[in-house]
Amino acid sequence: MDAFSSSFISTLSPTTIIPKPSSCNYIPRLNISSVRIEDKPATQVTSTTTTTQSPSAPVTATTSSTAGPKRRAEPTVPTLIFNAFDDIINNFIDPPSKPSVDPRHVLSNNFAPVDELPPTECEVIQGSLPPCLDGAYIRNGPNPQYLPRGPYHLFDGDGMLHSIKISQGRAIFCSRYVNTNKYIAERDAGSSLLPNVFSGFNGLTASAARGALSAVRILAGQYNLANGIGLANTSLAFFGDRLYALGESDLPYAVRLTSNGDIETIDRHDFDGKLFMSMTAHPKTDPDTKETFAFRYGPVPPFLTYFRFNSDGSKQPDVPIFSMTRPSFLHDFAITNKYAIFGDIQIGMNPTEMIFGGGSPVGSDPNKVPRLGVIPRYAKDESEMRWFDVPGFNIIHAINAWDEDDGNTIVMVAPNILSVEHTMERMDLVHALVEKVRIDLKTGIVTRNPMSARNLDFGVINQAYVGKKNKYVYAAVGDPMPKISGVVKLDVSKGERQECIVATRLYGGACYGGEPFFVPKQPDNPEAEEDDGYVVSYVHDEKSGESRFLVMDAKSPHLDIVAAVKLPRRVPYGFHGLFVRKNDLDKL
Repeated sequence: MDAFSSSFISTLSPTTIIPKPSSCNYIPRLNISSVRIEDKPATQVTSTTTTTQSPSAPVTATTSSTAGPKRRAEPTVPTLIFNAFDDIINNFIDPPSKPSVDPRHVLSNNFAPVDELPPTECEVIQGSLPPCLDGAYIRNGPNPQYLPRGPYHLFDGDGMLHSIKISQGRAIFCSRYVNTNKYIAERDAGSSLLPNVFSGFNGLTASAARGALSAVRILAGQYNLANGIGLANTSLAFFGDRLYALGESDLPYAVRLTSNGDIETIDRHDFDGKLFMSMTAHPKTDPDTKETFAFRYGPVPPFLTYFRFNSDGSKQPDVPIFSMTRPSFLHDFAITNKYAIFGDIQIGMNPTEMIFGGGSPVGSDPNKVPRLGVIPRYAKDESEMRWFDVPGFNIIHAINAWDEDDGNTIVMVAPNILSVEHTMERMDLVHALVEKVRIDLKTGIVTRNPMSARNLDFGVINQAYVGKKNKYVYAAVGDPMPKISGVVKLDVSKGERQECIVATRLYGGACYGGEPFFVPKQPDNPEAEEDDGYVVSYVHDEKSGESRFLVMDAKSPHLDIVAAVKLPRRVPYGFHGLFVRKNDLDKL
């Protein structure tokens, strides 16, 4: 074992923890050195449980048919040989020299990965779960299957879904990997097979070395690139009566929840061969027409391709956008009743920096002027695509957009990344300023108005207002990013130069959460008030090591907590999620 690997394994090796007597709910405190220290779940829900209990009674398992974490294979001799060459690259050619790609830094505390957890009963420790939370909240995020031997970026982990299924005031928690082709191949091989996308290509020498090793692995039959290399670790979407785990580097993966709350991966879905290569992790579904709008982007022309799905999930023809003349990091977009809006920002492919500067191929270009592109949402080609220069406006996430003035004006609400040069390397230095942007399609004039001075991102709305004029936004407070110290409610109808925060919930102490999500009380009532519902999120206490599922009253002035569920083990910080109602879960 080489010096670096020995040091790394020593740093990440778990310390021994002696559980407290009769402490089935005890959760050990996590230190930087504890990567997979998990208690056994208190109660696992299986397919053979008693059915004569009251809704509040604990589940009693008679026999266990629910699978736990899948056993990983032992590496074969060829794999060990390839890994030895990989170690040479990681130790001598491109060691993880920067904190942003040093796994000992990136995977510390609650960013450390966890194993899978079968469906497990949870305890409601505060209040009671509202009746409208009849369904499941599911959140996606990176969770590496194997501890990295070399450089590792936060975005590089295998996708893991953390689900809390709620019915009649009871909650069942489950964590499962998305069984992507990459995950299955590496699990069966007993080792990582492909280099990390965001951290494995720093500099020409390292890129050439890892590229050559990957080519040899592929030629040796260890992996078939036709199966995709995606991680499905970013978000989820429900459309066409299917639930998908998404990552923008690959096709969607269809998943489902079983009746007992387990999570299953169905397939890598190409929509009858009509979807090629990849799709955004942030599609937009019109709440009225049930159509879903999406796109893909890449390093070769066309750098942007726009498309949509009918309400039944059938994909419509691609609309290539050749007026985007260079590759850009297009993570999200927005739709209105008439248009789709894309941000061509200062982050993009930067091969010059990789070759001559030893940096990542994805970087920022301070000389580029950001643009917003507007295209009719039912366009069959790009002939009506219009671009508007918006200096200094770099959006990673879009919150919402709508039409005004009979369709002659577009209003978009989105966080603007003020320090875009730090996005990939120093997320703790990133400040996102939520802005309201108006595009006058007649004059071409673009005006901007900040909503708040706070560092806010991961903004969500009542999903019934996607593409429509909305009033309220619920956004995560960066303290600093990527940690989330609380959630705020914004009233974006307020006038210019006004503070738009109208409610705040800070988690306090060493507690941090993730992206909030809004669940309406009366989703089928068109007369219901926009903010009549609940804001939910996973929150982790770094001192106690305990994670909870919080339910907050969206209408209250302090986003009061109406229910808290103690989770059977910690939930690592992640990315995006959604709430799926029971009648939609039944369709799966």
